[in-house]
Amino acid sequence: MTLDSCRYDTFVSARTPNLGSVGMLNRAIAPGNFTYSSHSAMFMGFTPGMADRQEPFLNPKYGKIFKMASPAFSAGDDRHFAHLEGRNVVDGLRRAGCVAVGTGAVSWFDPKAPTSQTLTRDFDHFFYPGDGHSLARQLDFIDGMLRRYEGRKLFVFLNVGETHVPYYHAGAPWDRAHNPCLPFGEDNDAEECRRRQRLCLEHVDGALAMLLATFRGANTLVCADHGDAWGEDGLWEHGIHHRAVLEVPLLFQLTRSPAPGGATEPCGARAAMSRFRRLARRVRRRFEP
Repeated sequence: MTLDSCRYDTFVSARTPNLGSVGMLNRAIAPGNFTYSSHSAMFMGFTPGMADRQEPFLNPKYGKIFKMASPAFSAGDDRHFAHLEGRNVVDGLRRAGCVAVGTGAVSWFDPKAPTSQTLTRDFDHFFYPGDGHSLARQLDFIDGMLRRYEGRKLFVFLNVGETHVPYYHAGAPWDRAHNPCLPFGEDNDAEECRRRQRLCLEHVDGALAMLLATFRGANTLVCADHGDAWGEDGLWEHGIHHRAVLEVPLLFQLTRSPAPGGATEPCGARAAMSRFRRLARRVRRRFEP
């Protein structure tokens, strides 16, 4: 799961009990400074990390969560979590027996755009809602895929757009047309950026409660692909090399490798749907008169 453009300090300041339940919050450096470059790197196994930590997964240079096979690859290197073969992580997980389901909110994930094919073409099913504030529709799509592939192993990718400029979520009490963070803008507002992104992240956290609970116990990674500059050194937004843009939150929980022979049922749609139904029953009992 990628929280598009979400700054690390935003995550620290926000109330995120559901996202926080995934694992320890780490201050990481993104592999790219805009959506396309960062996701391209992550889909090759270079997830956000900390170069000063000689620990696998926290530092992908030391040990990757997803290690793609290559001529220089050593099969005996056990520092990596999952050894995959294929064009990228998505293709590798498909070869490992997973149905690859993805949904991206920002325009870099528009499957109709030739430039997006690198990011979307290897998914079995991909949904692009057409705007950056349709998390509810994205979650409906994922729910439908869980039902369709009950009993199968799933790899689910979700790119969240509400935390991307102009920092807006459905029903927010501010004008979506007003963007407080424009590159070279003359009417930008750092405090308004901070406030909006925090409120959007808290809205997202609430919306993700059921999905995160459904996959509790499965391999889960939550991060941002990059952050935004809010006036630091006179810079705004992303697509530039600056610490404000590169510093992102990283949380994960890993149980068993999804590579062949290592998959366990918590990675599958059957276990996910079973948890989803139990949670749905609890919600109905809570609100029934």
